[in-house]
Amino acid sequence: MLNIITDAAIDAFLREKKPLPNGLRPHTKMIERNHSWRQEYPVTGELGTEFVIALRLSTLNVMDFSVILGYQVPGVNTIFRLRRYNGRSHWHTNTIENTHFRDFHIHTATERYQRRGAKEEHFAQIDKRYSTIDGAIDCLIEDCNFDAPMMNRNLFEGIS
Repeated sequence: MLNIITDAAIDAFLREKKPLPNGLRPHTKMIERNHSWRQEYPVTGELGTEFVIALRLSTLNVMDFSVILGYQVPGVNTIFRLRRYNGRSHWHTNTIENTHFRDFHIHTATERYQRRGAKEEHFAQIDKRYSTIDGAIDCLIEDCNFDAPMMNRNLFEGIS
C-alpha cells in the first residue's frame, strides 16, 4: 500500500507551476479505445515533479468525459489523481458527507478519503464553470497553476 499523501502535499502539487503541454490545445491526437477517445500528456513542474494530464471522452455520449491531473509517484508505476473534472453522465456520492448528485463535478484528492481506503480523489463537488471537455480543460489549467496563454473559456458554449 502507498503512503498517505497529505492535504498539504496535495495543495503543494496543485500550486506548483506547470507548463502547458504541446498538443493539449486543441486535443486532436486522441486515440479510440473501449468506446472512448483517450490521450495522455506528460508534464514536468518547475520543481521537477512529474505529472500527467489524461483526457477521456466517450464516443457515445459527449457528457461522459474526464480531464485528470495526476502526480507520477516516484519509483512506482502509479499515478495519484490530484484532480478529476467529470461530465454529468453519472451519479456521484460523497460517502463521508452523505451527499449525492448528478452534475458536472470536480473530484479532489483528500487525505481523509485515502485514510478510509477509498480512491484518493473520491470527494467531489458540483462545478458550474464548464459543460464540455474543453471547458473542463480550461478549469484544470486555471485551477492547477498551468502557465498558459490567455484563454477564451468556453468560446463556443451556448451558441446555437
